[in-house]
Amino acid sequence: MKKKSFPLSKVYGLLEPGPVVMLTTARRGQNNVMTMSWHTMLEFEPPLIGCVISNRDYTFNILKATRECVINIPTVELAAKVVRAGNTSGRDIDKFKAFALTAVTASLVKAPLIDECYANLECKVVDTALVSKYNFFVLEVIKAWIDPAIKHPQTIHHQGKGVFMVAGKTIRLPSKMK
Repeated sequence: MKKKSFPLSKVYGLLEPGPVVMLTTARRGQNNVMTMSWHTMLEFEPPLIGCVISNRDYTFNILKATRECVINIPTVELAAKVVRAGNTSGRDIDKFKAFALTAVTASLVKAPLIDECYANLECKVVDTALVSKYNFFVLEVIKAWIDPAIKHPQTIHHQGKGVFMVAGKTIRLPSKMK
């Protein structure tokens, strides 16, 4: 066997489930942005998303209190802003101003959409059973938006310690799923 042992602390980089996203919240007239890569689809219809938000993050208490957010999906063109937003706290700065992001009013939640992102998912928290133990929120997408001008979005995927993979080539294979 040519394989070697791999550190358990790096396993998440092998299983990273999807694109890095920018989760927005709003509370008491203040908008916030948090960069997040620990999320996963749980159900198709209604679309349910599970996500982990550390109880040390500024966003944690906002989401727990308001029970709504927007998952904004950026493309590679926003990568530098995504990383900078992830390396700062909304406790200290207004990330919309600091990173020149455009807040757009959502239709069903108070949290804003980020206009520069390819897609935006308005969400409500529908299950908090695992929040106290694992910081795991279950969100239901109640409205989804995409920019139809972007035909092949190149999303970014976190592999750990400042390393990202960019989604690229698409292939089609026979499938029974519709």
